Amino acid sequence: METKANYVLIGAFTIIASLGLLMFGLWSAKFSSDRTWQRYQIIFSEAVTGLSVGSPVQYNGISVGSVTRLSIAPDDPSKVIAQVQIESGTPIKVDTRARLAITSVTGPTIIQLSGGSPDTPALTSVDKRDLPVIQTAPSALQNIADTAGRLVERLDQLLSDQNVAEISTALSNLSSLSDSLADKDHGVETLLVSIRDASQQLNATLATTNGTIQRLDQNVIRELPGVVGKLESTLSKIDSAAGNADALLGENRAAFNSFANDGLAQLGPTLTELRNLTRDLRRIMDRMESNPRRFLLGRDVPKEFEPE
Repeated sequence: METKANYVLIGAFTIIASLGLLMFGLWSAKFSSDRTWQRYQIIFSEAVTGLSVGSPVQYNGISVGSVTRLSIAPDDPSKVIAQVQIESGTPIKVDTRARLAITSVTGPTIIQLSGGSPDTPALTSVDKRDLPVIQTAPSALQNIADTAGRLVERLDQLLSDQNVAEISTALSNLSSLSDSLADKDHGVETLLVSIRDASQQLNATLATTNGTIQRLDQNVIRELPGVVGKLESTLSKIDSAAGNADALLGENRAAFNSFANDGLAQLGPTLTELRNLTRDLRRIMDRMESNPRRFLLGRDVPKEFEPE
């Protein structure tokens, strides 16, 4: 009886455990079916090494979906189309960008989503296709590869045969110049001594010039009060003369006005008569010079008889 009782307990436990696992599986399947997904496609213009079906899709480091399919673009073999499913509640915006990333140095490749401004509309409201396209951004690995490629190209150009030959020639010229300078050490030392002597003479000249300027400044400062006093005296005299002239003009203003009104009016006829008098005097002088006897006696002088 005890042996049969143990078998019954084991059988009952097995049946109950099996039913529990079955219920858990049904619940998991129902939970999975209750979750809604939104499908997108991402077109990469670079190699997707390490990415595979089932690779996670993260949004700012949070897992929001997975890769469901990878294929080569039929119209452009250099591009790869990745179809992904993302939880429908994930805010995929028009300016959301996708890039390849790795979780660690030896970790798998994933798709990392980032960006998306709050005021930007959702991608599904703008792109009405069955599989809206999420735009991509160059990955860090791609940037490193492109930079390394450009660096290798530039190094190849820099280390070309022509540049290497020119560098060798330049080094040879520098070696020759160094040898020439070594042979002319005495001349270089003489030049340095001359420069030192010239510098000392220049310092002495500057010191002398500085002393002269200081003495000149002292003389100017010492004589400046006297000059200022004379200038003030001169300005006072000029001011006094101006006051006297102003007073003189004020006292004789009536005479000046009378002269300006009457005297200047009579000056014109007087000048005309003076001009006529001058002309008459010039005529008389001409006549006296030509025949003074006739001008003084009023007739011609008789000629003296001269016997033959």
